[in-house]
Amino acid sequence: MADVMNRKKNVALVLSSGGARGLAHIGAIEELLARGYRITSIAGSSMGALVGGVFAAGKLEAFREWVKTIDKKRMLELIDFSLSINHLAKGDRIIEAIMEFVPDVAIEDLPIPYCAVATDLTSGREVLFNKGSLFKAIRASITLPTFYKPVERDGMVLIDGGVINPIPLNRVKRQEGDILVGVDVNVHDFKSQWEEMHKSPEPKKDDTSLKTKILDMITPDDINLNYYTVLSRASRMMIHQNSILMAELMKPDILVDIQMDKYGVFDFYKSEKIVALGQKKMSQAINRYESRG
Repeated sequence: MADVMNRKKNVALVLSSGGARGLAHIGAIEELLARGYRITSIAGSSMGALVGGVFAAGKLEAFREWVKTIDKKRMLELIDFSLSINHLAKGDRIIEAIMEFVPDVAIEDLPIPYCAVATDLTSGREVLFNKGSLFKAIRASITLPTFYKPVERDGMVLIDGGVINPIPLNRVKRQEGDILVGVDVNVHDFKSQWEEMHKSPEPKKDDTSLKTKILDMITPDDINLNYYTVLSRASRMMIHQNSILMAELMKPDILVDIQMDKYGVFDFYKSEKIVALGQKKMSQAINRYESRG
C-alpha cells in the first residue's frame, strides 16, 4: 500500500507555452514539491521548455532569482535587435544570459527525462528534442514567430513549439503509476480583453528611441488595437483551442488552467506576481485532486 501511495506522488509534468506568462510554471513546480510530489519527467513547449529545462538541470531557484532582476530597461538589454526581414531579434542574448548560471548539458545526462517541442516551418511538423544540447533545444522551442530569428538545423527551420503543440501532454515520458499533470497559461477571457481594448488609454511619456517604441508596442500598458495585438489575439485563440483539444485527448490527472488576461508575452518584469499566481493555482488544483481520493 505504501508503494502505491508513493507512486501516486510521482508526476509526469507538462508545461505550456506562453512567454512571460510561463513564469507561473515556477510557482506551480514549487508548490508541487512543497506538497510532497516528485517530478519524474518533464516536457514543455516554448517557455514551458525553458522553465522545465532549467528545473531538470537543478537551477530553478537561481533562475527565479535572476528573473527578479529584470525590469523594462534590462529587457531592452536582453533583446538583441536585428530588424531582419523575418525577425526583430536574434534571440541569442537571452540564452547566453541564462547560461551564465545554468551551464549547458546533454539532455541525456539530466536526472529526469526531458523533452522540448519545436515546430519545423518547412514541413509543418512537430520536432522533439529529447537528446543533445539542452540549450539548443530550448533556443529552438522559444523561437517566437516574427520576433526571434528562426533556428536553421538539419534542413529544418525551427520556430516556437507552441505553434503546433502548446501543451505537449502526449510527449512527456511516463512510467507506470505516474500521474499526468499539465500547467496551461494560455487561458484567456477573450470577451473581457476585447472590452478592455475599447477603453481610452492613459497618455504615455514621449520617448523617441526605436527600441523603446518597439518595447511599448509588445508590452503595452493598455490593449490598443494595432497590427501586433490583432495577430497576438488571433494566435492566442488558436493556441487556446489546441490546448483544449490536447487536454481532451490525453485527460491529465491534474490540469492547472491559469487565466492570464492581465499579463502579456513580454511581461517578465512582473515575475513575482506571475510566479505567485502559478503557486496559488497549483495549490487549488492539488486540493481538488486530493479531495477526489
